[in-house]
Amino acid sequence: MPVAYGDESFREHLEHGFYVLTGVVFEPQILTDAGEALLALRGKHRKLHWYDMGPTEQLRMVKKLADLDGMHVVVIGAPVPIQKQERARAKCLTNLVVELHGFGVDTLLLEARSANLNRRDVRTVTAARQNLLPARARFHVDHCSGAVEPLLWAANAIAGICRAARLGRSKYRDMLADRVYDVEIDTGC
Repeated sequence: MPVAYGDESFREHLEHGFYVLTGVVFEPQILTDAGEALLALRGKHRKLHWYDMGPTEQLRMVKKLADLDGMHVVVIGAPVPIQKQERARAKCLTNLVVELHGFGVDTLLLEARSANLNRRDVRTVTAARQNLLPARARFHVDHCSGAVEPLLWAANAIAGICRAARLGRSKYRDMLADRVYDVEIDTGC
C-alpha cells in the first residue's frame, strides 16, 4: 500500500483564513528515487522548507515534483479565524484521511510537531477511521522530523504552492495541475 507524506500551511485571518493540509503520494517503486532527488536539491540546507527557498530553488523543486510519478492530495479548509488553527487542522485531517483512503493509502506520515499536538493528530485519525469503508478499515498516522525524511519536503512544498495559489499566485500550482487533487471544505470555525 502506498504511504502519504503530509505537511501543512495556513493563514489565520478574521475573514479570509484557510488551512492547507497535504498528503503527497509517490508510487512505491519510486520512493527511493524520489527521496534521492529531493536530497540532491537540498544543497546547504538541513532540510528543504518552501518559505526558506529562493525563487530559483522553488522553481527547481516544482520541476522535480512535476517529473516524479506522484499524486498529491490537498485539503483546503476555510475559514480559519485567529486562534482556530488546530480546529481547522482537525477538520482538514479528517477529510484528508478519507480522501487518501479512497486512493488506496493506509498510512500517513506527518511532519512532527510537539508531542501533545502529535497525539491530537492521532486522536483525529482514530476518529476519522470510523467513516472509512469497509467498516474497520485500516489507516495509521505517524510523525517524523522533517530533517530526517526528505519526502516530507515534497509535502511542505505542495502545501506552500497551494497556499500561494489560494492567495492569487498560481504559477507553480498551474505547473503541477495534473499532479494535484485538491478538495475545499468548510471548517465550521
